[in-house]
Amino acid sequence: MRDIPAREAEGATDEELRLLDAHWRAANYLAVGQIYLMDNPLLTEPLRAEHIKPRLLGHWGTSPGLNLVHTHLNRVIAARDLDAMCVWGPGHGGPAVLANSWLDGSYTETYPDVSRDAPGMARLFRQFSFPGGVPSHVAPETPGSVHEGGELGYALSHAYGAALDNPGLLVACVIGDGEAETGPLATSWHSNKFLDPVHDGAVLPILHLNGYKIANPTVLARLPEPELDELMRGLGHEPIHVTGTPDDDPLDVHRAMAVAMDTALDRVAAIQRSAREEGVTERPRWPVVVLRTPKGWTGPAEVDGLPVENTWRAHQVPLASVRENPDHLRQLEAWMRSYRPGELFGEDGRPLPDVLATMPRGPRRLGANPHANGGLLLRELPVPPLERYAVEVDPGKPGATQHEPTRVLGGLLEDVMEATTDRRDFRVVGPDETASNRLEALYRATGKAWEAETLPTDEHLARGGRVMEILSEHTCQGWLEGYLLTGRHGLFSCYEAFVHIVDSMVNQHIKWLRVTRTLPWRRPIASLNYLLTSHVWRQDHNGFSHQDPGFIDHVLNKAPEVVRVYLPPDANTLLSVADHVLRSRDYVNVVVAGKQPCFDWLTLDQARAHCARGAGVWEWAGTEDGVREPHVVLACAGDVPTQEVLAAASLLREHLPELSVRVVNVVDLARLLPEEEHPHGMTDAEFDALFTPDRPVVFAYHGYPWLIHRLTYRRTNHRDLHVRGYKEIGTTTTPFDMVVRNDLDRYRLVMDVIDRVPGLAVRAAPVRQHMEDQRLRHHDWIREHGADLPEVAQWRWNA
Repeated sequence: MRDIPAREAEGATDEELRLLDAHWRAANYLAVGQIYLMDNPLLTEPLRAEHIKPRLLGHWGTSPGLNLVHTHLNRVIAARDLDAMCVWGPGHGGPAVLANSWLDGSYTETYPDVSRDAPGMARLFRQFSFPGGVPSHVAPETPGSVHEGGELGYALSHAYGAALDNPGLLVACVIGDGEAETGPLATSWHSNKFLDPVHDGAVLPILHLNGYKIANPTVLARLPEPELDELMRGLGHEPIHVTGTPDDDPLDVHRAMAVAMDTALDRVAAIQRSAREEGVTERPRWPVVVLRTPKGWTGPAEVDGLPVENTWRAHQVPLASVRENPDHLRQLEAWMRSYRPGELFGEDGRPLPDVLATMPRGPRRLGANPHANGGLLLRELPVPPLERYAVEVDPGKPGATQHEPTRVLGGLLEDVMEATTDRRDFRVVGPDETASNRLEALYRATGKAWEAETLPTDEHLARGGRVMEILSEHTCQGWLEGYLLTGRHGLFSCYEAFVHIVDSMVNQHIKWLRVTRTLPWRRPIASLNYLLTSHVWRQDHNGFSHQDPGFIDHVLNKAPEVVRVYLPPDANTLLSVADHVLRSRDYVNVVVAGKQPCFDWLTLDQARAHCARGAGVWEWAGTEDGVREPHVVLACAGDVPTQEVLAAASLLREHLPELSVRVVNVVDLARLLPEEEHPHGMTDAEFDALFTPDRPVVFAYHGYPWLIHRLTYRRTNHRDLHVRGYKEIGTTTTPFDMVVRNDLDRYRLVMDVIDRVPGLAVRAAPVRQHMEDQRLRHHDWIREHGADLPEVAQWRWNA
């Protein structure tokens, strides 16, 4: 375990300041060049219109501040030999981070064609926000990044996730004005109450206030410094302020920034030393740097008679008509020459020694730190044999016993947590629901991370615990993403209805994974695994507000090479699915499983085979005789729909014994897609063999029924496919009433069979009437007794 070393907070010498300023000017020059130029990168001739990109895209306003931070991080990393990375929160800070990666050489090492010379500089400029090039924000293509900068709010939680279980790592995190106003960022300030100075690394937040968003002032930038200081202290931080104005000599700002960085890192070193060597357990007040610099600093002060520098007009492209307006062209050239590029780059375009003097070397460079390419550090997760946890199922008596699937899974997760005690590379996160979701076995292996005050009545709280609970799905998601992106493993357990809170965040992570799959230098990372429980069909007690299965729809809209959705129908299939997803790489896996007692349908071997197929016939549940084709297919996906389908199959055996029924269970929802649309998809021949090309299919589905239609709309037999699922009809009621209200119940399914199998409508009219009567009886019964019908509550599979 390695502490962050201390050094006297004396700041930088005059010579260091000169070198820091040279690097900063070089980064600013490169940032401007990326936004504007497609030729003449070193200004070896006067700028002409044809040197300018036809479409000017990018964001200048935040770039000089980010360049200042990067420059000063370089200095302290080199001086203290720090293992450090940075999460760049400002959404479109791409020009700055790309410029610095090119300067430190990590960009050229990653992309050799973008050499660190004049031709490479030209490529760096031309590719930025250009067709076939790179995005305008910090993205997967950017060396040293672990954070998709296209959406704001997640930088700080990502930074804390990266620091967890990385005791020798410093994670700097730049938080911009706009990001500081988002809900996810506001909650993530509380992450310092979960960071263990002994087992975890350090996070250094750098709140960069340049005053404006796209077109408006920002809240925190307009707070008087004493009020902002109180806010930071109230959040548990010790603020260190650095302020620069358009009138300040940049060298003075460099001097103040150097002192601030040394002061902050000395405090970090002292905190870690007191915790690790002296056993201090009091929650520390970690430093935060509050950096105020003008938006668009060093750019045009005025354009067309309007102020630009230090206003919202500097946000994107300060000079927007350079190709058409000769005055703008002259202004751009003067702006770029103000950085004195002749002092920064040789005639061959290579950065001069002064520019590189304060930079770290090798993997210490921010663009080359292996933590920012987490697959380089990833180790196989020690998942024990499933036989230790499997529930006993008599193959001849499926459904004879019941278990709570997530409680069974909890035993497996406990042992994974125990097996990683020394490695510390596995965490479970969730919004205050670990025990509620029946995963409390984890507490036998670890406690819940907690650094704040504890009381005698508290349970399972522990400094250094690796279960993390905070009632913010955003923060849980951010922690886990940061943890995975830096080479570790984890699981996010959540109530199904409220995982929607992170819809936007999972969007960005899926996009990140999709892009990284095209980048050979990005090594695969552990998958982002969701366990969604307390699901729609068993939120009968909490009611309508807790009933929403739509996250599945959201995820299946995304990149098919990345997303997977599993609906295990019992405990053993959940174990098999969990074994698969915990070992997988570069996916977003959504597993929906119940925590309430559920029938055990399959042995472990049967479960493994079924999960490997993803969808299959349960021969024991149907009445096919091996000669005739089925009259109807009863299909199901999800634990409650499976139970209702099997109950319906049992009723059909009883009332219509001559009917040939096939029962199909789907555990991998993507199997329904055509093979050309998803790697798990079936061929048309496979689909027709399973669901038949021309027989009625009654499909009981866990979520919104139209999703099944969307997945299967091109199949031969789609016109004969009838889907029952959640229809947004919910309330506080009994478990069975939930399925009745949404027409997913066993009686409705039998009625559907009668309605759709040719010839049954007349012959089976009495049976259909009996089913309808049962639904009416159920309605009256629950209102009188407050519980489900005895034949429903006590039902067992006995075929």
